[in-house]
Amino acid sequence: MKMKYAYILFLVICAQALAHKHGHYAFRHWEKASPDPDRIILTWSDNPATTQAVTWRTDDSVDEAYAEIAVADPASRFDRSAKRVEAKTESLDIGAYDQNAKITTHFHSVVFKNLEPSTLYAYRVGDGEERWSEWIQFRTASDEADPVEFLYFGDAQNAVLSHWSRIIRAAYSKAPHANFTIHAGDLINRAHRDREWGEWFKAGGWIHSMVQSIVVPGNHEYDELTDADQEKRISMQWRPQFTLPTYRGLPKALSESVYYIDYQGIRVVALDSNNEIEAQAEWLDSVLSNNPHGWTVLTFHHPMFSSGRDRDNAPKRELWKPVIDKHKVDLVLQGHDHTYARGHIPVRMTDSRNEKEITSMFVNSVSGPKMYEFMEGGWSVYRSEGVVLDRKAENTQFFQVIRIDGSVLTYKAFMANGELYDAFQMTKNDDGTKTLVDWSPDLGDERLFKNTTPYSREGF
Repeated sequence: MKMKYAYILFLVICAQALAHKHGHYAFRHWEKASPDPDRIILTWSDNPATTQAVTWRTDDSVDEAYAEIAVADPASRFDRSAKRVEAKTESLDIGAYDQNAKITTHFHSVVFKNLEPSTLYAYRVGDGEERWSEWIQFRTASDEADPVEFLYFGDAQNAVLSHWSRIIRAAYSKAPHANFTIHAGDLINRAHRDREWGEWFKAGGWIHSMVQSIVVPGNHEYDELTDADQEKRISMQWRPQFTLPTYRGLPKALSESVYYIDYQGIRVVALDSNNEIEAQAEWLDSVLSNNPHGWTVLTFHHPMFSSGRDRDNAPKRELWKPVIDKHKVDLVLQGHDHTYARGHIPVRMTDSRNEKEITSMFVNSVSGPKMYEFMEGGWSVYRSEGVVLDRKAENTQFFQVIRIDGSVLTYKAFMANGELYDAFQMTKNDDGTKTLVDWSPDLGDERLFKNTTPYSREGF
């Protein structure tokens, strides 16, 4: 009898080991798809002043889903005037990736249309019967160039639930009225692994469902789907879980990974720095040539000026920087290098810190816990490209709060504890020039590995 029980125990242990190897682990309760909506996120696929996209997940028992929306009237039964919209439903076999459980989930999406600008709405999503989310509020954009405040995050990527959660929550605490968030790639580490997407959504929680997201894919959003796959492809979850703009003039491979959003006098352009680089250069030139707005913000993953050793992106720089220079893009927000770097292109290269007339500002940032060392010599290797490094950091997680009010852009980079680490103000003058006021010299010493808590990348 003892031998029999020992044999059964041996089989159970082997089964558990095999399940772990292939990703068929026992789900934590918050990872399980169910008839109840989860992973609710706001994005845009059209005009932010008059439309709003929302996407969510259920298990495959929900074949028909709906969203309801109403003006967020202070009356307790504001929902009496709610309108119902049928959702588009898409099946996703996450088991096509061998590190996922062998299950099929459903993603549902709705684009609310004909909304009023500058209006607070409440919405909920569900199956149309008993399985509803809570009522959640969002505000549409103004149709004027009113002040804008938004959050920017570099790579979250690793230990997202345990370490990145404090960053996005600290960011919301610092800027609770932010109009939207920008995520500059590498949201997770392994493109198709559903468990990691579950962590990203849980870390942000209801922030994702209240504050609209602009997302771009990083290199870690691309991977082979199977061992036999010869090609890295965008995360299987990317298009089902994010409802984003599409364009006829772009290669199909860039669908919902390259787009732009016009928000209250700002054109925010999102690029995919992983593939079809040349096609994007032409598209970007066209998009910026027909830009009616006073400010331009560009976001993508691989930086124009790398801050890490042996990580230069020269081919992308050769194609994209001339377009950025031509159109004098105001702000370029990037990730990838797991360090912090901010620098500008001055109108004239001098050795004086008093030269404050600029064309563009570039930022590389990291919001997750995985850290690299800054390249030796800073950005001196890029001096021929006309860029000056203003502030750098190692071994520090950041979030950024950026505000644009009329002719003034104010940028602030905060650490996880809410302390200010870097800041500047960019002003657009009547003659079209841009002037920089750099506050970083008054913000203390730069944080480097040698003066911060010892760190090892083991485990990340």
